Amino acid sequence: MTWDARNVRLSYLATYPIKSCYRVEADTAEVEPWGLAGDRRWIVVDEAAKLMTQRHWPALGRIRPRYTGSGLVLEAAGLEPLDVPYPVVGRGEGKVEHFREWIAATSAGDVADAWVSRVLGRPGRLFHLDDPTRRAVDPEYGTAGDRVSFADGYPVLLANDASLRAVNDWLAEDGDEPVTMTRFRPNVVVSGAPAWAEDDWIGRRVVIGDVTFRVPKHCERCVLTTVDPETGEKGRQPLRVLGKHRRFASGLLFAVNLIPDGSGKIAIGDEVTIL
Repeated sequence: MTWDARNVRLSYLATYPIKSCYRVEADTAEVEPWGLAGDRRWIVVDEAAKLMTQRHWPALGRIRPRYTGSGLVLEAAGLEPLDVPYPVVGRGEGKVEHFREWIAATSAGDVADAWVSRVLGRPGRLFHLDDPTRRAVDPEYGTAGDRVSFADGYPVLLANDASLRAVNDWLAEDGDEPVTMTRFRPNVVVSGAPAWAEDDWIGRRVVIGDVTFRVPKHCERCVLTTVDPETGEKGRQPLRVLGKHRRFASGLLFAVNLIPDGSGKIAIGDEVTIL
């Protein structure tokens, strides 16, 4: 069966203002050299300044940030919303540990820390990365000028909705419930391509709107995909079914990483061209 690459479109956009917290969906996004504007520019750390994620602290998913012109508004069930302005650069500066990498960032302050700690039920601190140029993409795949914020390693994550349908077909065969795309925390989702077409995009470039992206590698999936982003409940899927059908030497694969070649605007409905 053949397919028409001209039918591939951008069908979903999301950013994650605070790493490992709830998403913000949108119809348009500005692309910067280090990813979508505002994406993963904040981080929650413990008393030792070490990264906290939903892998170990699912309660982070209760924190629902919203962008404002001056920072974020944080919301969580049972708490009053909290306005968190961008920290003043030069005040409260420190270093946070992000997967064994120490990165300079700025504290959001005691009030924000106390609010986050109430959500988590244990001490947590909120930091902002005012300058993403402090972090570089893995030099094996990027260049000296490539940057990334508090994402795991690459600026943007792209998923294919047909590949999710394939995963849900496998889940149905095993008698399990389907999962939503939000389990995989993508920034962009494309429609119009067959399942796993993105496997053939590795090492190539894709153009979304007026922005060109490199496709350096697949994304290896972790236990975070087993946490329901709406309820915080943890299960065994979709990792188990990926282990049966998408196990490779590099891991359990779903979605691909992107590195922007420049800046610009992308929007739902944009044509996606594979170069």
